[in-house]
Amino acid sequence: MTCRDPYPSPRLQNDDDFIGTKSELQQDWILPTYIAQQEEPWGRLNSTNTLSSTRRTVYHNDPQAPKDSLDFVLKSTYDHQIQFKASKPEVYIQPETIGLSHGRQLKNRAIPEPPQHIPLNHPLRVAEVAKKESIHSVRCAIRKSQNMR
Repeated sequence: MTCRDPYPSPRLQNDDDFIGTKSELQQDWILPTYIAQQEEPWGRLNSTNTLSSTRRTVYHNDPQAPKDSLDFVLKSTYDHQIQFKASKPEVYIQPETIGLSHGRQLKNRAIPEPPQHIPLNHPLRVAEVAKKESIHSVRCAIRKSQNMR
């Protein structure tokens, strides 16, 4: 009689075969931690604040935030003419919750800019001179390669 299992359970994994052998995980650190944290990408990640960390600072001021429960209800999407006798949770639903435009940035993402509209679909663009040249300068004169007749 054989001991063969027709429905074998998955084999348990240990430290050597779950994420690789321990010798592969061992790395030689060249720089000390305090110097490595000042280089990219760690320095950029450390110096950039998230929205939630910015909101926790003392200097954060949100003029759109409701000051009391009345402001909270007034900024909600509840309309007494349409939703008469709505439940209490329905009264407090905010525009951010259902995805309406509210004018606040909720996530730390860049706002996509629409492509610039080219008038009359013409590729010609007007370039401005960075440095204002003198009108008496010879460099600004229009050269004529044809003889006047």
